[in-house]
Amino acid sequence: MKTIFVVDDNISVLAEAEEYLEKHYTVVTLQSAESLFAVIEKVTPDLILLDIVLEGMSGMEALQVLKSNEKYKDIPVVFLTGLTDPDTETIGISLGVTDFIRKPFSEAILLNRVKNYFDLIEFRKSQEN
Repeated sequence: MKTIFVVDDNISVLAEAEEYLEKHYTVVTLQSAESLFAVIEKVTPDLILLDIVLEGMSGMEALQVLKSNEKYKDIPVVFLTGLTDPDTETIGISLGVTDFIRKPFSEAILLNRVKNYFDLIEFRKSQEN
């Protein structure tokens, strides 16, 4: 089963994402980027859903750290965010984010987008062989 890290400092968002995803994936919920880096040393996720606005290290800063680390740079990261300004999107894309999922999200949107990312990853792997 694929593992998804959901990183958000809002407990309600974490609970909702876990409820929607746990039937199909192993879900690890984390309340900070710092906890993400503590756990990722032990478990490597297949996908990271990351809030941009976090206490302490921001999602943008965490993305930079992930993408600069050879061990983690290929893990797809999707921002979960309520931010909708084009500058945020431009910066996120330039740092290597895979996509954005807007908060609040519905179960159908979250599940469909996550499934699509995994399908795309599988398709790319099949084309490499």
